[in-house]
Amino acid sequence: MSNSTSSTKLMIPALGGLYESLAPLAYPLIRFSAGLFLMPHGAQKLFGWFGGGGISGTAGFFSSLGLEPAVPLVLLVGLVEFVGGLAIAIGLWTRLVAALAAIDLLATIYLVHFANGFFWNAGGYEFPLLWAIVMIAIVIRGGQKMSLDSVIGKEF
Repeated sequence: MSNSTSSTKLMIPALGGLYESLAPLAYPLIRFSAGLFLMPHGAQKLFGWFGGGGISGTAGFFSSLGLEPAVPLVLLVGLVEFVGGLAIAIGLWTRLVAALAAIDLLATIYLVHFANGFFWNAGGYEFPLLWAIVMIAIVIRGGQKMSLDSVIGKEF
């Protein structure tokens, strides 16, 4: 994949070399950050960390939404977010796990945030939608370079 910085007229041409040298790090940075940002949400559900309800508290919330059986669903969602977030960050089974995370986020939008409108500061779906789009982009791109999928030599 070649970068077109050299064919683009930059406002500050001296930055072209910097952009060219950093370009290979851009996608791994997004994938790594997205995975790490997902992990605390799973930790809230599984362990009660970061002010989360843990399994029982989150199961009560899931039950209030009509999601049953709540405990197995909490375990599934918590594992997708915590273990899956780590897998996305390191690029292991990247497409599969990012697809599961996108489904998780889209379900969250539908079940929790959609009724609150668009804007995140009113509890709306803006923020989870942005992360769902990032996860869908990761599904499309896969692990690529700087991933365990690349080391293994196989992707979903």
